[in-house]
Amino acid sequence: MRHDIQPNERAYSTKEVAEELNIATPTVRKYGQILERSGYEFFKNGTRRVFVQSDIEALQTIRDTDKPLEEIAVELVEQQDSRLTSSTTDVATNDTYDMPLEDPNKMRELLIYISQELAASREMNTQLANDMAEMKENVGRLRQDHHVISSGIGNSTQKMNKLIDQQQKQYEEMLEEEKQKNDQLQKDIENMRQEQQKVWRAQNDFNTRLEATVKERKSGLEKFFALLFRK
Repeated sequence: MRHDIQPNERAYSTKEVAEELNIATPTVRKYGQILERSGYEFFKNGTRRVFVQSDIEALQTIRDTDKPLEEIAVELVEQQDSRLTSSTTDVATNDTYDMPLEDPNKMRELLIYISQELAASREMNTQLANDMAEMKENVGRLRQDHHVISSGIGNSTQKMNKLIDQQQKQYEEMLEEEKQKNDQLQKDIENMRQEQQKVWRAQNDFNTRLEATVKERKSGLEKFFALLFRK
C-alpha cells in the first residue's frame, strides 16, 4: 500500500491532471489503466483515482516518451517500488533510532509535529464543511431549477435526483471519514501525552533518589574528615 504522500500535499482529480498536462481526460484514464495493469498504485477515493505530484510526473513521462507505453509503464512501476521501499526504510530508521520514548525532547518534538498535523486536519475538516455547505446550497438551487424546467419529464427528474443524492452522500462520507481520522489522531496524541508523563515521572524519581544518595555520601565524607582532622 502506498505511504509516500507528504503532509499537506495537494491531491488532483482526473480533470485537473488533464488540464495540468494539457491532455484529454480520457487520455489520463487510459494512462492510469496502463500503469495499473503493470502494478502501479494510485490513491483511491472509492473507485476514483486521486493523483499526487509523483503520479503527475509519471503520466507526463508516458505522454512525452517515444517508447512503447507498456514498456515505459514497467519502468515507472519499478521506480515507484524503489521509492516506496526507500520511504519505508527511512520511516523505520527514524522510529527506531531518532525518537526514543526515553528522550523527553524528542517526545516533545513529536507532540508538536502531531499537533501541527491535527491543526492541518482541523483546517481540512473546516474546508470540507464549507464545501459541503456550498454543495448543499448548489444542490438546492439545482433542484429548484430542475423542478421548473422538467415538470413534465418525470423520468429525467428521477435520474437527476438520484445523481444529486449520490453526490451528496459521497461528500457526507468524505466528511465522516475525515472526522474519524481526526478523532483517532486526538486519541493518539492523548496516548503520547500519557506516555510522556510516565517518562517524566520516572526521570523525576531517579533525580530525587540520586540527589538523596549524593547528599548522604557528602554528609558521610564531611563526618569522616571532621573526625580525621579532630585527631
